[in-house]
Amino acid sequence: MKHAVTYTLLKEDPRTRARRGVLHTPHGDIQTPVFMPVGTQATVKAMKPEDVAKLGHEGCGLILSNTYHLYLRPGHELIRRAGGLHKFMNWNGAILTDSGGFQVFSLGKMRKITEEGVKFRSYLDGSSHMFTPELSMEIQEALGSDIMMAFDECAPYPADHSYVEKSLALTTRWLKRCKEHHKNIETQSLFGIMQGGTYKDLRAESAKQIVDLDLPGYAIGGLSVGEPKELMYDVMDDCVPLLPKEKARYLMGVGSPDCLFEGVERGIDMFDCVLPTRVARHGRAFTSQGNVDIKNAVHAEDHGPLDPNCDCYVCRNYSRGYLRHLFKSEEILSSMLLSEHNLHFLVRTMENIRKSIEEDRFPEYKKEFFDAYGKF
Repeated sequence: MKHAVTYTLLKEDPRTRARRGVLHTPHGDIQTPVFMPVGTQATVKAMKPEDVAKLGHEGCGLILSNTYHLYLRPGHELIRRAGGLHKFMNWNGAILTDSGGFQVFSLGKMRKITEEGVKFRSYLDGSSHMFTPELSMEIQEALGSDIMMAFDECAPYPADHSYVEKSLALTTRWLKRCKEHHKNIETQSLFGIMQGGTYKDLRAESAKQIVDLDLPGYAIGGLSVGEPKELMYDVMDDCVPLLPKEKARYLMGVGSPDCLFEGVERGIDMFDCVLPTRVARHGRAFTSQGNVDIKNAVHAEDHGPLDPNCDCYVCRNYSRGYLRHLFKSEEILSSMLLSEHNLHFLVRTMENIRKSIEEDRFPEYKKEFFDAYGKF
């Protein structure tokens, strides 16, 4: 079977598990390791699609959108009638849609899990809905994303062993139903999701179950949900090698600069996170010298760039003092400029990571970055 999305491994770092590859999609080749900006509701917050596409030096060709949110508003059938998500949001690159599982399960008391799926109430108007693996596939097919994620249960942290064991078994059964209901194989690819919480034996069992289904890519879910970072890294040490070397590996919901390096070092190819745009709206910027809170008074008369080592549009044209003024004045431009800078910073960092792997100097680049960045 020819999959719509495939992965080519180009090079492995000789001293770590870091890998350099290419993700081939119907909407272009994506150089990996890659960070995906999150466009939850068919938009990367405070960014125009054409500006997202120009991020970094090589451009950004892959973003994430959310099945759950687009199902509730404006509705997947409306987007289908509009020509699919690419046309609807004027995005020419590739799109990955998550299944809606994480959002549904984060509703807490507003949802009920059964074998069939999850019954939940809309956060918009309180109306009742039922999400099933089959419906998740139908929504994602209507959206027309390049990569569709399987509907899964993201177990909370902490959770006891018996609960997580039952949860991952349910996730596997739902994955099989997703695969059976997946129709557009030539234009869309389905990725499975490994669960298992922080239990290494359950991670191994989940990996075996999903790898047996021979999908074009696999994600690691259920991490970065409240557990300490060191515990997350420890789990990744064991579970990443359980995924096929010739398939793409995706760590879901992770995007702080330190976690990107730690994930790459362990063999991850794809990352996503709302963090860069979320913290931008609260006045925080990533810089080569560490995090900057632009609201602090120390920046009021700083007429230099946000990051002297950054060549993004924001750093070439605006001062810290001006950015602080925008934030304190609650101007929309503050969110726009800080979001663009933060995304450029992460996309550019991933470009540098890829180059360091090509040059067999990834560990040295990681140390240089961490030494300059300071406390995360």
